Amino acid sequence: MTGYSRLSGEHAGLSWVWEAKSVNGRGLELRTRLPNGFDFLDLAVREAAQKRFKRGNITLSLTMTHKAQQGPLKINEALLEQLIELSLQWHEKAPGLMPPRVDGLLALRGVMESGESAEPDAEDGELAAALLAGCEKALGQMAAMRADEGKRLGAILTGLLDDIAYLVTDAVASSALDPAQLKAKLKTQMAALLEAGANLSEERLAQEIALMISKADVREELDRLSAHLTAARKMLAADEPVGRKLDFLCQEFNREANTLCSKANDIGLTRIGLGLKAAIEQFREQVQNIE
Repeated sequence: MTGYSRLSGEHAGLSWVWEAKSVNGRGLELRTRLPNGFDFLDLAVREAAQKRFKRGNITLSLTMTHKAQQGPLKINEALLEQLIELSLQWHEKAPGLMPPRVDGLLALRGVMESGESAEPDAEDGELAAALLAGCEKALGQMAAMRADEGKRLGAILTGLLDDIAYLVTDAVASSALDPAQLKAKLKTQMAALLEAGANLSEERLAQEIALMISKADVREELDRLSAHLTAARKMLAADEPVGRKLDFLCQEFNREANTLCSKANDIGLTRIGLGLKAAIEQFREQVQNIE
């Protein structure tokens, strides 16, 4: 969700520049920087951004340059007289100083004025309309840049989903899920439990056996992972903002992967579970970059 655009324009002797910047964010956060007297544009600018974007930290800045009007040169005589008087006073205090020169005094800031500045009129409806139109164009340029980035990220996310799907397929085909092997493991575990739990009550023994059986079967977690994969692919194919939905789905992905790792009683299945967690984390990190 990174993007940048810069758009300039002119109106009635004034030049203006809009800058729009966007970086990643979980939600939508807008900041505006407007010249004094033009705060009334804030609401319209925010509404324009909210119509286009759903996520990201966005900053909109407007700068205006007041062009000087052509006119006769003017001398600030009061300032010039004050400077001459100060120069003479210091010349008396330090006779070694060079006396002031006219060209040097005229070069001082504020002594000579080249014309009158055209101050922007905040009540100029045409100026306000031109500024808002420029803001819309700047936002449109940034949206196009973000869309290009989104296309590239879409390919990356699809590849990460393929990696997750590959690991889920490996888990389904794991020998640890073979019915005959599961049955043999359960028999061994139950025999050990019965031998060690001679003093256990029937109710407690039943609870332990039920827990043992539930931990031996991870097909439910794998089915949910497959369902999450289907949902994620549909979201990526949708022509609408899905970043926050995918962000939530990543939590569900991670929950199933954690359960798979905690239930796994086979080193091969444990490795697959850890691989799933790593791939899901990579997917989650990239999801933060899309709208």
